[in-house]
Amino acid sequence: MTTTDGTLTRSDLKLPNLERVYRGKVRDVYHLNDGRIILVASDRISAFDVVLPRGIPHKGQVLSQLSWNMLQATAHIAPNWAIASPDPNVVIGHQCETVKVEMVVRGYMAGHAWRTYKEGTRVLCGATMPEGLKESDRFPEPIITPSTKADEGHDEDITPAEILKRGLCTKEEWETMSRYALALFAEGSRIAQERGLLLVDTKYEFGRTKDGRILLIDEVHTPDSSRYFYAEGYAERQASGERQKQLSKEFVREWLIANNFMGKEGQQVPVMDDAFVQSVTDRYVELYERITGERFVPASTEDINGRIQKALEGYLGQR
Repeated sequence: MTTTDGTLTRSDLKLPNLERVYRGKVRDVYHLNDGRIILVASDRISAFDVVLPRGIPHKGQVLSQLSWNMLQATAHIAPNWAIASPDPNVVIGHQCETVKVEMVVRGYMAGHAWRTYKEGTRVLCGATMPEGLKESDRFPEPIITPSTKADEGHDEDITPAEILKRGLCTKEEWETMSRYALALFAEGSRIAQERGLLLVDTKYEFGRTKDGRILLIDEVHTPDSSRYFYAEGYAERQASGERQKQLSKEFVREWLIANNFMGKEGQQVPVMDDAFVQSVTDRYVELYERITGERFVPASTEDINGRIQKALEGYLGQR
């Protein structure tokens, strides 16, 4: 429910024809028995597969509106699940059976890829990484480094061969998802470039409809699913060995690491003070405005759950 700091850490919606509710790390997913799902983006924030103790004001709105914007902008690239967005924190779409594979596309040497590369790994999830690269270098071509989509706990690296061997998808589905993922990454990169950003890496999730079609599901090109660099000064920073300026959730992970937390057993989540929480909100809003080219207009936070309930009653009542 809405907390005293104006964040939505858990939705509690009363909906007709409700079949079941699934609560993920960040989103609450309401399954209706008419084949639609209602995805509510909360203000929860997770890192290292741990939900942090404080909500981030307006984060859910940023994620939901940015994802809706990107789903519309890329619908000509890959068919997606989205139908409507009747509230700033909500996307309604087609119910799909989730393919238990995350399609991680990497255009630059960063994050998990860099951490494994500097340890000597040159083949990640079946994708070859060239010799001689340094952190934040661009790959000659984007690579796909898939991971398993875990219901609980950590996702795990996996190769395409292992995906097929374990029956997580068919060969045809893998080829379709790969084609969509690379095309989406190319379009996301183009959009980012126009806004002065570089799309470093991202993940896409796909689902199967009852008639067997593959649809892009969940979020697209948000700060939770993607990493961005600032384009201005990128080449100069690479040449001088400076760290790249990022616009993503990575800075939250870095802050946690600096405070001795990586989600390991026995570690305590550091205290998130007001200044840090505000800095996270500011980053999310900046990314929204950069990517969409529109000013972010905060929705009312007085009773977020009530606002969503009212919007859905109006939308569902018209259907």
